[in-house]
Amino acid sequence: MDRYIITTDNTADLPEEYIEKNQLQLMSLAYILDGVTYGEERSLPSKEFYEKMRGGSMPTTSQVNPQQAREKLLQFLEVNKNIIHIAFSSGLSGTSDSVALAAREIMEERPDCRIAVIDSLCASLGEGLLVHKALECREKGMSFDETVDWLEHNKLHVCHNFTVNDLFHLYRGGRVSKTAAVLGSMINIKPVLHVDDEGHLVAVGKVRGRKKSLTALVDAMEKQIGSWRDKNPVVFISHGDCEEDALFVRDLVESRFGIHEFLINTIGPTIGTHSGPGTVALFYMGDVR
Repeated sequence: MDRYIITTDNTADLPEEYIEKNQLQLMSLAYILDGVTYGEERSLPSKEFYEKMRGGSMPTTSQVNPQQAREKLLQFLEVNKNIIHIAFSSGLSGTSDSVALAAREIMEERPDCRIAVIDSLCASLGEGLLVHKALECREKGMSFDETVDWLEHNKLHVCHNFTVNDLFHLYRGGRVSKTAAVLGSMINIKPVLHVDDEGHLVAVGKVRGRKKSLTALVDAMEKQIGSWRDKNPVVFISHGDCEEDALFVRDLVESRFGIHEFLINTIGPTIGTHSGPGTVALFYMGDVR
């Protein structure tokens, strides 16, 4: 048995086969679509989810509360009494606070257990990339404390850059301002955003045309990657049911950086509720966000 397990949220958007291969335990944030609540007990294929959004459905999400977090952590403890949980950004959800509160209460009751909650300040496959790094730390034989220390010191090196077809869904969920949403709705103007050091979504630019917005993601990578240029053996890309655009970004990264390994996956409904169809996001390790 491993000395400790890595757990995370479904907001990490990792592929099912990756989750199964690495025996990851997940905490699920629920979403509501057309009056139906989806979560751990009920799921909807991502393609069907995005088709519903394109048809006018407006899903909403709910964060994990402390009691739900407690119940899930107790389930995780049945697998291993030492847990490193990588949580969805506190800048986007109160879930990490709920998990941290539940963890403290459990450790007071069960001093033989250790639960470290990492506020990833990441989202989607950015959170997934931090999980990937945690698994690498464990595979290298790093201890519980060493892995926690590495994650805390390096989580702000996980760069997120993404573009959306429009900012309506982000505005609707309170993730961006009305001003940013209005600018993003201009004809053929495509916004470019990132996740900042506080884990918030921030609009950082706008370009004319879809291809230019996709190229802008890789341009940002050129500026941010710095000393990590030769330390990104794999790059993560997520998309809102627009795989061709994700592959376009992949090809650009491969040609510019000589990187040949990629993890590409559809953005799950919990994140997709706020980003919407047509989102493309690029994740890698860099000097600055």
